Amino acid sequence: MKSPRVLLADDHAIVIEGLRRVLEPDFEIVGEAADGHALVAAAERLRPDIIVADISMPLLNGIEATRQIRKFSRKVRIIFLTMHPDVTYASEALSAGGSGYVLKSSAGAEILEAIREALSGRIYVTPSIDRAVVQAQMERAGRRDNLQSELTPRQREVLQLIAEGRSSKQMAEILHVSPRTVEFHKYRIMKALALRTTAELVHYAIKRGIASA
Repeated sequence: MKSPRVLLADDHAIVIEGLRRVLEPDFEIVGEAADGHALVAAAERLRPDIIVADISMPLLNGIEATRQIRKFSRKVRIIFLTMHPDVTYASEALSAGGSGYVLKSSAGAEILEAIREALSGRIYVTPSIDRAVVQAQMERAGRRDNLQSELTPRQREVLQLIAEGRSSKQMAEILHVSPRTVEFHKYRIMKALALRTTAELVHYAIKRGIASA
């Protein structure tokens, strides 16, 4: 029987190496990615069965990358591996299309179970987070205007880069647009969210799981 194909995404090489050691006996590791943009590109090129991805990655976080991946693949199962034992992060990740939420601190014991659950069509949430609370928060998010409706995908990318401390010139180079276009996106973001300063944008991004502190 052919082994399920797995794509790994984390900006820390030691995490990737640890995952390889745990997964290679049972799965085929088809690729690695160190940032969200690279993850999206690799997912489209390699078409894995499973993606194990960190949430807090540079350029594009794992949740935003998942939203982009879902545009061309509904079948791939995406397991989030994160340091955040937070219900808000978990509900945002699963609402974006994730199949599992595993803490890095317990990954060695849980990652195989999470992948098997995902391959069986079920959702896995680390036991240290109350599954019922996550479900309730996901339902509340579905009834209200959420981040997806407040901002466009490009605006969420710009917001993450702002939170990472990138300059307008750096953002323009990363996104292949002009600095003026970046500033326009920033203006539209602040208007949409009713925020007035860069510090408020950074706080909002961290609170919503777009960027890490």
